[in-house]
Amino acid sequence: MASLQGAGLALRGLAPRLPQLFACRQCLRKQGFITRSFSNIRKVSPLSPGRTVPNACLAAAKSRSGILFQLRAASTTAAAESATTDAATSKSGFPDVSSKSVAYWLLASAASVFGIVVFGGLTRLTESGLSITEWRPVTGTIPPMNDEDWESEFAKYRSSPEYKILNPNMTLSEFKFIYYMEWIHRLWGRFVGLSFVIPAVYFVAKKKVSRPMAVRLAGIAGLIGLQGFIGWWMVKSGLKDDLFAPGSHPRVSQYRLTTHLATAFACYVAMLWNGLAILRQHKLLADPQAGLESLNALQNPKLAVFRRSVAGLALLVFITAMSGGLVAGLDAGLIYNEFPTMGNGLAPPKSELFDERYSRRPDRSDLWWRNMLENPSLVQLDHRILAMTTFTAVMALWAYTRRSPTMKQLLPQTAKKGVHGVVAFTLVQVSLGISTLLFLVPTHLASAHQAGSLFLLTWVLVLGSRVWHPSRTARLLQMAAKARPQSAPGFAASTASKS
Repeated sequence: MASLQGAGLALRGLAPRLPQLFACRQCLRKQGFITRSFSNIRKVSPLSPGRTVPNACLAAAKSRSGILFQLRAASTTAAAESATTDAATSKSGFPDVSSKSVAYWLLASAASVFGIVVFGGLTRLTESGLSITEWRPVTGTIPPMNDEDWESEFAKYRSSPEYKILNPNMTLSEFKFIYYMEWIHRLWGRFVGLSFVIPAVYFVAKKKVSRPMAVRLAGIAGLIGLQGFIGWWMVKSGLKDDLFAPGSHPRVSQYRLTTHLATAFACYVAMLWNGLAILRQHKLLADPQAGLESLNALQNPKLAVFRRSVAGLALLVFITAMSGGLVAGLDAGLIYNEFPTMGNGLAPPKSELFDERYSRRPDRSDLWWRNMLENPSLVQLDHRILAMTTFTAVMALWAYTRRSPTMKQLLPQTAKKGVHGVVAFTLVQVSLGISTLLFLVPTHLASAHQAGSLFLLTWVLVLGSRVWHPSRTARLLQMAAKARPQSAPGFAASTASKS
């Protein structure tokens, strides 16, 4: 009975303090429960009235309180960090920002595409593209391994129009050179496909890319597959006699060649742009507040003209490069090897530029566009006009950034450096183009001229990535800036290191 009475007294003593066990310190302080510091508190034990709590107990309580406060602050900081890094995921499980490793892989893939475009130009210049007369995606990865296999491949080539008209005296050793050129080109194409598709599947499966980036990767993979079919479609056009006039130079269709080149450029642009976009996102999210301010500065309406000019310049460079593909397909660079004139004037006579022999309709309704795409004289003139237009546009953009007070004030320093890079590559490209023409299209100059077009387009895209305003990244920065604790020192540095 005495024990029951003792338990009752204990419960009665604890009852007034039960609310304190389930309330935070701030609420208790507001309600007057806590009015003194830990050093002055003298608690009375409910079990032994009048007995004070030892100092060791008070120190332990104070220590536990400090630990709880630190844990609460750490959890707040961690929550804010997760809102500003790629660890923040959507409901689908995909991160808001793709990993940096994806960006580096995309840029490496773009470099591989750059290389195969240049090597493809060499294959075209050495007239090696028609040496392999079959398309075998799997077994074609292995070259002929013995004399019997080489004789079999050489026999297939001897039945092609190119051998009969151009190379009737070719030896087996000479055939091996052009065969290996085309074989390396095709093997490189397979490598581009596999080195893109397999990592893309891995990155998507491991949720290292955002949902929009996953869709883009699927589109690029489809474009690479299409490029393989277009390549064979192009080669196939050079293995038929019906595409050529009797006794003419056998070559692939200039339409298919230009389509093949355009698809390669599109793959390159997609890889490069998305790789640069991911790196830019990480750079901006390293310091959300500063990143948001820089993007807001780019939204100034006075910069809209500059952004549109850069976009138009990228399109102009692309079109000029495609007109170069028509020049290559028609061997139009082997005529009028002078500059700036073409014959007795700046342009050939009108009768030569719009020759009725290229028209295939009785009413001559296709006269103008067939001459633009099939007449070597007009195709070369068009390429010259587009090249000079591109040069003029670049110089005008450079003068605008140098002379306009608004551009001097608002344009970021990185964009100004980008303009200087575009000017430099334009000057090099124009010099290579004129030299290629004057020296009758030597292989090394023609290949460098093709590479120069990609370098120029690359730098225009780099410039565009520095002035473009990504709306999705801006939304992420706004959320990160709101979630970032203002009193957390070194927060930006920790976020950048985790990215």
